[in-house]
Formats: sequence, structure tokens, C-alpha cells
Amino acid sequence: QVQLVESGGGLVQDGGSLRLSCAASGRTFEIYTMGWFRLAPGKEREFVAAINWSGTITHYAESLKGRFTISRENGQNRVYLQMNSLKPDDTAVYYCAASIVPPANWGAQDVKHDFWGQGTQVTVSS
Repeated sequence: QVQLVESGGGLVQDGGSLRLSCAASGRTFEIYTMGWFRLAPGKEREFVAAINWSGTITHYAESLKGRFTISRENGQNRVYLQMNSLKPDDTAVYYCAASIVPPANWGAQDVKHDFWGQGTQVTVSS
């Protein structure tokens, strides 16, 4: 099993920034990609960004490119999501996920991911 723990969520004003962190533990050798999804009230789950284990390949939701950056720390089982120029529409619970699915396929509707974190709330006030 792989355990994922998110942190870094909170309340921020319109235009502000936050950095989310996701720490992986357990059988991390089973992971090829880690990434983020978000779920806002009344909306479907939305892919945000993904990065492969070596940190060499990233993939983003088209609508979030330029504002969000995913990265990982070399030698650490941790992935970050830097979110800039936040808007009230970014308000959601952000979930970290991990699987063997390559980053480029993470935006597909029918893709399943093996491991999920508990989520961290991000609230952007206007």
C-alpha cells in the first residue's frame, strides 16, 4: 500500500498564492506518477496536474497552465503544487493521487488511480 498525506491548504485572498505538498510513504516503488485533482461543491472532479517519479515529465490541465506548477524534490517522496494568482473559482478540496498511469493520461475521464490522499481544503476569498 501507498499512503499519501496532503498539507498546505488554507484560506487565501483573490490573487494570492499557496503551495500544497503531498508526502508519499509505504510501497512507493509502485508509483510511476503523482498528481493532483480537485473537487469543488456542485462540480465534477477535475484534473489539475501530474508529474512522473523522476520529475522529468509534467502534465497540466490546459485551463491551469501558467498559474499552477507541479514539482517534486529529488530524493524525497514528496510532490508540490505551487498555485499562483488564485481565484475564487479555484476553491475546492485538492486531492493528491498516485498510480502507474503516465502523466499525459491523467486528464482522461476513465482513468483510475490506485492511491489517494484525504484531501486538503483551499478557499479563495473574493
